[in-house]
Amino acid sequence: MPENTNTPPADIYKRRRRIFLGIVLLLFTAALGSVLYMTRDSWLSKLRGVGKPYQVIENSGRLAEGNFPIAVGGGSGWQLGHTGRELAVLSDTFVYFYDNAGALLRSRQHEYASPVMRTAGGRVLIYESGGSRYSVEDSRDIIYDGSIADDDEPGKTILFARMSDEGYTAIVTTSESFECELKVLSRTGSTIYDRKCVGRVSGVGFRDGSSGCVLSYLSAEKGAFVTSVQAISFSENKEMWTSPGLDSLGLEVYGFEGGAFVLGKETCGYIDSVGGISSYYRYEGELAGGDSENGSSAVIVNNEDRRKYSAVLFEKAGEPVIISYDEPLVDVKVSGGLAYVLSKSSITAYSFDGTVRAVAPAADSYTGMIRSGKYIFLKGFTEVQRIDFDS
Repeated sequence: MPENTNTPPADIYKRRRRIFLGIVLLLFTAALGSVLYMTRDSWLSKLRGVGKPYQVIENSGRLAEGNFPIAVGGGSGWQLGHTGRELAVLSDTFVYFYDNAGALLRSRQHEYASPVMRTAGGRVLIYESGGSRYSVEDSRDIIYDGSIADDDEPGKTILFARMSDEGYTAIVTTSESFECELKVLSRTGSTIYDRKCVGRVSGVGFRDGSSGCVLSYLSAEKGAFVTSVQAISFSENKEMWTSPGLDSLGLEVYGFEGGAFVLGKETCGYIDSVGGISSYYRYEGELAGGDSENGSSAVIVNNEDRRKYSAVLFEKAGEPVIISYDEPLVDVKVSGGLAYVLSKSSITAYSFDGTVRAVAPAADSYTGMIRSGKYIFLKGFTEVQRIDFDS
């Protein structure tokens, strides 16, 4: 439309400027809205609870029907795991694979005298503690199996073994010439790394996509156990760093990008990316369980003498968040950025700032649990139950 010839030039300029600024503002608003939408996962959770309480999800705790409960025989020492795809049950004579609906997929009899099971990455690792044999399998077949005994050391035995989400297996064995030996196997069972250890290894945690691992070593100082951590790469012969000793008997070590978390019997702590101790926490009671994933960690502590029970949450060496209970705690799992705590009467999911995300009632007969997808599988004395758990 042509400009009115009677309009002064200054007014024409102001009107055009307003139109231009309006278009710029509209485009900026649209661009900002697109950016906020695409990054909503990173900022939306931080706004929860601002201005109003976070809405706690109350799950019914109703037990699944159909194939559940899954009855387990063969003694009280049976083990429960989840590969991320299927449920696995190990008894003293059999290993069973079930889908999430509880349907049996496969079973086989094993001959291990003292079997131990580990699950990760769609696979199950079974080894004989104090023996020499091991196998890695899934719901379809045995992928590979073998023995760590060789001609040079026919009496070599397995101390413990771990498996990564990428399908690598670490086996710590006895050694005639050293304190112990670490052997790392590929997804197909071939040896990709072998290390003779002069110290007693108490834990192995994979890191950096299974390109390396962290080892925890036990030693004694002034009559007490001390645990140090060492980071190694499978492509190098020397260690990346070694930490000072933590005043604790180390039970497990978990590697993550930026360091490691040490779960000890009396204390726990974080090791940073260069081997320094970045945080340290001493339990006020007896450790009842612990877990860690991607640097987020949780422990549960029971003090029966003082009737104090607590869950302690850690977010990558930040200040611990202590949550008090009035009943004993049974198990804890870290999954998907949340900590799941099983007590004698309930299951509670927490964010690592201590916010309650979801709850469900639970019976006092369960001895452990596994979180997978939208389900929680509960381990009883002779059976496996399942509940839906939205968090």
